[in-house]
Amino acid sequence: MTKISIIGAGSAFTQEITTDILLIEGIEGGTLALVDIDGERLEIARKLVARIIEKTGKKWNVIASTDRREVIGGSQFVINQIEVGGLQTVRYEYEIPLKYGVNQCIGDTLGPGGLFKTLRTLPAWMDIVRDIEDLCPDATILNYTNPMSAVTLLTSRITTLPVVGLCHSIQNTSSQLAKYAGVPYEQMQWKAGGINHMSWFVELTHEGQDLYPLLLEKIQDPELLKKDPVRFDAMKYLGAFVSESSGHFSEYIPYYRKRQSLIDQHCNSGYNGATGYYAENWPIWRKENDEKIIEQLEGKRPLELQPSNEYAAIIIEGMLKNEPKVIYGNVPNTGLITNLPSDGIVEVACMIDRNGIHPCHFGSLPEHLAALCRSNMAFFELAAGAVLHKDKEMARHALMVDPLSAAVCSLEEIGEMFEELYEAERDFVPVLK
Repeated sequence: MTKISIIGAGSAFTQEITTDILLIEGIEGGTLALVDIDGERLEIARKLVARIIEKTGKKWNVIASTDRREVIGGSQFVINQIEVGGLQTVRYEYEIPLKYGVNQCIGDTLGPGGLFKTLRTLPAWMDIVRDIEDLCPDATILNYTNPMSAVTLLTSRITTLPVVGLCHSIQNTSSQLAKYAGVPYEQMQWKAGGINHMSWFVELTHEGQDLYPLLLEKIQDPELLKKDPVRFDAMKYLGAFVSESSGHFSEYIPYYRKRQSLIDQHCNSGYNGATGYYAENWPIWRKENDEKIIEQLEGKRPLELQPSNEYAAIIIEGMLKNEPKVIYGNVPNTGLITNLPSDGIVEVACMIDRNGIHPCHFGSLPEHLAALCRSNMAFFELAAGAVLHKDKEMARHALMVDPLSAAVCSLEEIGEMFEELYEAERDFVPVLK
């Protein structure tokens, strides 16, 4: 009998992921175990999943508990989508860095926001991994929690359980590129690799024709350029399109957010790089998503079962049915990308079958693109190491090598910013020595 646990089931991802799982043909029953420390949001999620099961007519059942040890035992798959202390800290992580000139759009992966999200998240996740090892030692871990690379990196360091980090940036970006180029998506071919939120489409073709000259011509149109300003500008100078949105990507490199004139030129609205976009909107989005689900449960809004482009159900189907599938996953770099650190996490194509997840060899990235990835990987190494070793100096050094902070601040200023954030979030981060 199939059993799948979702940790952090109050997340907005639960509706998409459970719908995808329940739409898998040929898997007619099983158990979905939901876990969340917020009992109210957990009950909303439980009712939602029960309604989705009812609409599919399948013989799944749903169980839920705020105590994960009560329900996760025997799971074949554990999906991680936890958020630790985010509502209480999102303002600190935006407003304190802004005082030092560090202007963030999202702040959940790199930068001051990404560092302190790592410090908040990893200790809680380590405890969860120990329970998975104890109660479902044959499980495959599917991680959706950001910072994706840091969470997956730490997981690979503390357990031998198979783990893959999952995102939707490759799916979304490849679809966007087909639209930008004006070619049918199913006919476009590409080769992509790198790290989460910074994978590079090093090859992009349609019927054997390189699409980059076409894209370079098309972005002479200012209306198209405005749709993805940072990524198109980077493509012009770096020679490849990157996998994450303009707003996210603008924070991972030192070129676009270090002075207001550049922000005004390249970072316009929303996910294209608006200042404080996540801090200003995420609490609202979370509340609105809960209200939407309640309206669906009350029959005031339709509950439609539409498949998403997330990879979790594809992996589950491929493994349970032994049907070969291809995803892009974040996995330990066992020689997959030869000019990135061998002990880091990389994002590459992966084959799926009943034996699990099989990452595909990529080769080497163009060196300038690899160098940008390595700067981010050094940050993740230091941030995860700070938690593993309870080392405050490693955490401070992570912020010092962060590309955005380094582009704006002196080492002294970064140290002061770190201490101010550490004091503000003392109740949410581990004690570091």
